[in-house]
Amino acid sequence: MTARKRRRWYRPTVPESRVDRLIREATERGDFDNLPGSGKPLDLSDSHDPDWWAKKKMREENLDASSLLPSRLQLRKERDGYPESVADIADEGAVRRVFEDFNSRVKRDRLGDGGLGPMSTIVVGTIDVDEMLARWREIRSHR
Repeated sequence: MTARKRRRWYRPTVPESRVDRLIREATERGDFDNLPGSGKPLDLSDSHDPDWWAKKKMREENLDASSLLPSRLQLRKERDGYPESVADIADEGAVRRVFEDFNSRVKRDRLGDGGLGPMSTIVVGTIDVDEMLARWREIRSHR
């Protein structure tokens, strides 16, 4: 009997792709050394949330999430902060202009859909400027 030769499969070497070459060269140069977060585990605690990256960016940049709200909800939140939010303003005329500007924005918003569509039931009321100024004066007097 003749001995059968075992067939060896020849596997040619695959040429290095351009991306692999660029990564290898950058690693050899040390471009990936000392990157922020290097050697630390990734925070995957809210990876199930599709908006995790936006929430993380807002936390890192100390951004206010109220800017993402529809205009009517922004106005309502702004109104709820009066007059405490303008207590640092010393000029009564400037405070009056702030309140009048708020009322004009509310009226202008009523003409549109408020960013919520035509079926929105959210209503933002105007403020009584004189009453709000009286409350502002009271807050200022206690400082």
